[in-house]
Amino acid sequence: MSVRFSLAKAASAVSTWGLKHVAHRPAANLPGKIALKIDPSLLDELRSKCTVGSVVTVGTNGKTSTNNLLADAFEADGRTIICNRTGANLAAGISSALLQQPAAQWGVFECDELWLARVLPRLRSTYVVLLNLFRDQLDRCGEIDRIQGAIIQALEGSPETVLVYNGDDPLCARIAEAVSNRSVAFGLTESMNLAQNTVADAQMCQKCDGMIAYRFRQYGQLGDYYCESCDFARPELTFAGSAIRLTAAGVAMEVTGPHGPEAIHTPQATPYAAYNLLASYALCQEAGIPTAALQKAVDAFNPRNGRLQRYTIDGRPVLLNLAKNPTGFNQNLKIVEADTTPKVVAFFINDQVADGHDISWIWDIDFEELADQENLTVIAGGSRANDLQVRLKYAGIDATLGDINDAFAMAARLTAEGRLAANAGVYAIANYTALPPVHQALNAMEAAGGVSGAAAAESDPAAPSAVGAGEQHHGGAARVTEGAADSVESDRADTAAAPAAAETDAPSAGATPVVIAHLMPDLLNLYGDGGNVRVLQQRLAWRGIPVEVRRVPYGESVNLDEVDLVFMGGGPDREQKLASEQLAAMGDDLRAYVEADGPLLAICGGYQILGKQWLWGDELVPGLAIIDMETRRPGTSADRLIDNMALESSLTTHPVVGYENHAGRTYLGEGVEGFGRVVSSCGHGNNDDDRVEGARYRNVVGTYSHGPLLSKNPEVADWLLARALERQVRRTGQSAAGLLPLDDTVELAANQHMVERLG
Repeated sequence: MSVRFSLAKAASAVSTWGLKHVAHRPAANLPGKIALKIDPSLLDELRSKCTVGSVVTVGTNGKTSTNNLLADAFEADGRTIICNRTGANLAAGISSALLQQPAAQWGVFECDELWLARVLPRLRSTYVVLLNLFRDQLDRCGEIDRIQGAIIQALEGSPETVLVYNGDDPLCARIAEAVSNRSVAFGLTESMNLAQNTVADAQMCQKCDGMIAYRFRQYGQLGDYYCESCDFARPELTFAGSAIRLTAAGVAMEVTGPHGPEAIHTPQATPYAAYNLLASYALCQEAGIPTAALQKAVDAFNPRNGRLQRYTIDGRPVLLNLAKNPTGFNQNLKIVEADTTPKVVAFFINDQVADGHDISWIWDIDFEELADQENLTVIAGGSRANDLQVRLKYAGIDATLGDINDAFAMAARLTAEGRLAANAGVYAIANYTALPPVHQALNAMEAAGGVSGAAAAESDPAAPSAVGAGEQHHGGAARVTEGAADSVESDRADTAAAPAAAETDAPSAGATPVVIAHLMPDLLNLYGDGGNVRVLQQRLAWRGIPVEVRRVPYGESVNLDEVDLVFMGGGPDREQKLASEQLAAMGDDLRAYVEADGPLLAICGGYQILGKQWLWGDELVPGLAIIDMETRRPGTSADRLIDNMALESSLTTHPVVGYENHAGRTYLGEGVEGFGRVVSSCGHGNNDDDRVEGARYRNVVGTYSHGPLLSKNPEVADWLLARALERQVRRTGQSAAGLLPLDDTVELAANQHMVERLG
């Protein structure tokens, strides 16, 4: 035992005592952080405290629940454990658990995916359980390939570790193919027949430039997949779940493994609970934990940590759950949607470091699924409540700003007015740092025996009247038609929640729609960029102007002579390179469209491709040369330009707010106008030097601004729509439709909120 290790232990013990007994705070992270500062090799020494072995659980969704369930199963089988049950999953949290808890047979730890490369080679764990990989915290984690690389590096640094992984996830399967560790795949052999969401995180093959196809898909990218161009496919499953029964009472299945079929079940009634249960079963089988011990742990599992936690408060059933990325949020929406009775739903989104400062992912959540539910009362809360309110507005949902107390106040008021049953449910869904205060508030209400309707109402004297929060207002309907060769967006453009300030008469049945072409949404939809199309579509629909969105997936074509507005988003490197090849083939048509003053909005990667050259990884590749500009390597800086920013733009009277996340540095040619100039204290724009952001050429707007751009900047949206209507007049010869003003109170409040924050 080294002197540094002894000092680290002593410092950890002192800080643990001080935090618990003086500051009365959890000691989950800081003691380990201090100890690692003193002795960076601390985990090499501490791993011997796990006398038999250790298990590390990683994955985007479900780590804490699965890890704690495994800990319970080990204990149910009589095995002693060390575990970071609170979810402190960086090296500091794992170190704290090992320092504070007595030696045991097994360590059962959850670990952040990026930190696994630092933790696993030191712990030399017996098993790694890999649950899934979804886009999450893109400003911190980057694209999924970076996370895959970190996990591969971790496993290569601990070659004796057995990888137990989700074979239904092509992103996990690629990791198993890339390492020499023994690997064990689990998955489901039949479809759960779930409705599919708009966005999935693995459209391309993980081995070649082909596209992934499915025999069936569960949710996200999970399912029975195969590549149409090479041999990449779902692996043979060591543990295969079948006879799946997903009901309100929970999930049950039969699992076939090396020792024959066994029945298992969980009272958690969600599709992702099926995968968490199957992962736990596979690991327990590998570690020699009897199924009876696992089932005992499952039946008694009640972590009370805010994950699928249920309460009864004032006679109302309450469900609280975590959702921190589009896939997790979409699965939560399915829980809410399954309850068809009148209810109150509260969503909370924060943007602290642990959440990711970039919240553009909320535009990849299919809130539209709730728009048709009657008597739905919605609260938007958290530090980014304004952005959430805008997103819900464009989904056709009229949300009120507030907190969890406001949700109960609204429920009480509606009940008093006879509009909501006294036992109507309340759902609270929050992201990472938004969850604890909601959890704490609900725990306090439960301990106090509930909050009476009168007290709840009095706590919010400024709450709106019953009219508004539960009612939906509908603008003009959008017409979505089938094109001969083009896929058509199936968004509900006719369920919008904010009418025009001055509405036009409904257009005649034969009116020609404004045609928006969304180029390769299957490849170019990073950071919620597709939300720009939703905004454009809806702002036409609210004005009673018919609109047709033509989705043009990879491999299909569109006649730009029939198009009034083009949108191109950004994508991960591999997807962007594949998309660029199709765009190059369309180059002459795109150039002619632009030179004829066709409006085009291009975000991030789509913006770069419009120049003479753009950055693909570390490689400079030719662009379309539509705009005189080029994107170069960062030079001596290895940093990406990542931050919120506010711009001054000639197109708007309000500042343009958005979020940048790019590695390349873009430089405009002589005389090319920028889209705007960065005026906030944070943010960079095109490069490190001139604070110019984006580019303007004819009716083209190119920008690095995500968010998506148009959600908080309605003036930019309407500038593009005005140009689209002008083109429609030239294209069809019909009279121009009026672009009457809309009520943009919600959008401009979100804009102002960010302007004030950015300074």
